[in-house]
Amino acid sequence: MRALLLGLAVLLLAARADGHSIDAATLTLTEVEDGTFSIQWQTLAGTLRQLRQPASYPKSCRQQGALLHCGPLGLVGTIDFPWLAGGESRVMVLIDWRSGSRLLRIVDGRSPSLTVYGIPASAGLRFLRPIAADYTRLGIEHILTGFDHLMFVLAITILVRSRRDLLLAITAFTIAHSLTLAATVLGWLQLPSAAVETTIALSIVLACAECLRPADSLAHRAPWLVTFAFGLLHGMGFASALLETGLPEQHVPTALLFFNVGVELGQLAAIAVFLAVGRLVSRIDRRPAWSMRAFVYAMGTTAAYWSLERGLAMFGR
Repeated sequence: MRALLLGLAVLLLAARADGHSIDAATLTLTEVEDGTFSIQWQTLAGTLRQLRQPASYPKSCRQQGALLHCGPLGLVGTIDFPWLAGGESRVMVLIDWRSGSRLLRIVDGRSPSLTVYGIPASAGLRFLRPIAADYTRLGIEHILTGFDHLMFVLAITILVRSRRDLLLAITAFTIAHSLTLAATVLGWLQLPSAAVETTIALSIVLACAECLRPADSLAHRAPWLVTFAFGLLHGMGFASALLETGLPEQHVPTALLFFNVGVELGQLAAIAVFLAVGRLVSRIDRRPAWSMRAFVYAMGTTAAYWSLERGLAMFGR
């Protein structure tokens, strides 16, 4: 009963609340001549329409009215929205080049700037450094703020008892989600995002259920096989986030590689924290015998709610 009550409490906390509307705007930069872009600022929010200069552009660019002249280097560098910092407004930035390349990014108060990598492929390795830094950071942020992915990793950490089996399970998970992440981003694999997100939530439910089952189940005997299968699903979820963020047109493999590196760094950091907290909790002498089961029930209940919510959204209900 205590486990059930705890699960219901987590379920209520996980329910999505409808807040006030967020001011949104769109900045469109369209290349009309080599290195010259037309600027279009659109918003329905009165406060944002009053902005005389919504963005500051790279130093190599010079704005004249509704045109942005960036010279032979092109639009390369950082576009800043200093007024966004700390607020709840957000801006969608759409950049169209004459070559047909397109970049779409969402900028908000947590990250009020974006870096444009409009550089030729022959520019050298030194130009890959900002791409590596940006996409490693994005990967770390995604895994640390992706509570469904973290919850699955936590369930596997609870399920697997030995360090050797945990290492094998996490390695299998890494290989699997790396494969589908690359395949989805490169356009070789396409599945509806809503179906993928629903199935990811169900994978957490199943992982939590295995934590409560006897040790003779398949997940206990071969956890690497289970994490590999579910890792294929989670990789497609990572890909959706990466595609929404945007990719540098001429450096997709580099961005893909370092986003995956960031995901792995964040994942390893989370596992280290889980293990450290677990060791501290195990030293509590008066720890209730039902506490771990209650915790697993709470995770499973939350994931079950997510799966129902996402499943209904998938069918438009």
